[in-house]
Amino acid sequence: MATLVFLEHHGAELSKSSLGVLGKAASLGGEVAGAVLGSGVEGVAAAAGAYGAPVVYVVDDPALEAPLPQPRVDALEAVVRESGAENVLFASSVLAADVAAGLAARLGAGLNWGLTELSLDGGQLVGRSPVLGDTVLVDVGWKTTPRLALVRSGAFDPVETGGSAEVRRVDTRFQDFSTQATLVEHLEERSSGPSIEDADVIVAGGRGLGAPEGFKVAEDLAEALGGAVAATRAVVDAGWYPYSTQVGQTGKSVSPRLYIALGVSGAIQHKVGMQNAGTIVAINKDPNAPIFDFADYGVVGDLHAIAPKLAELVRARKG
Repeated sequence: MATLVFLEHHGAELSKSSLGVLGKAASLGGEVAGAVLGSGVEGVAAAAGAYGAPVVYVVDDPALEAPLPQPRVDALEAVVRESGAENVLFASSVLAADVAAGLAARLGAGLNWGLTELSLDGGQLVGRSPVLGDTVLVDVGWKTTPRLALVRSGAFDPVETGGSAEVRRVDTRFQDFSTQATLVEHLEERSSGPSIEDADVIVAGGRGLGAPEGFKVAEDLAEALGGAVAATRAVVDAGWYPYSTQVGQTGKSVSPRLYIALGVSGAIQHKVGMQNAGTIVAINKDPNAPIFDFADYGVVGDLHAIAPKLAELVRARKG
């Protein structure tokens, strides 16, 4: 079984979620390769060898410099045909979703999305997908090859193997319509700490913080722990915190070593985005909050008194 993983990159770094999917593919066995598409990316591609890709296919072309999906559909189609891939895996992102959908249409292939697990059954790839508001997990398959799968961001952690990759260049021709769009402007949000996808420690705030100003408590604790701040859907919908920090069914999936929930009720939609955290600590004044059902440690009390004291103790320990 030949599996190809679309390795999304930002600048000179491969995305953590893509490397996680690559590691999962390598654990399933068979021939595994990565695909890096961009301009001046051979050096970026070589780094994938340390995460389980003995071969990385590269399409290096100025037409791929901007993060636009349609030229990448053309390039990835060429890589799929060159590699003979039976499975094509993507880590979910705005760009990856567009590329996966375009490639499925181009190849007449089946695409399963929102997957949280991949396995083999009788040598055939099987995906696991949450349904009914993420309250039920079902196994899904494909009728034809190549099988395209879009995996939830953060579902798998990267596994560094220390190997090296053979970089193979692939040439492609772009369809006339693929180069018609032009990227006018590309803005990036800057933050002083790690992103929630990459952070080992996350402090998440819910409506229990009381007001937008309440996030100062979460920010102080995250800073003391060297972590990132996340939020629930209710909070971002209310305009208290940026949508880029939302964790949950309609937000991002994260898997930090430590997840501290401040005033988070623990609805199922939020749970599915953070349930893979190593240790979950909940602080909430409501002893009946659902989050206490799956938290490793729970503290019933006023978070506005507890969290600042915890941040103070962490700083003292560091000192």
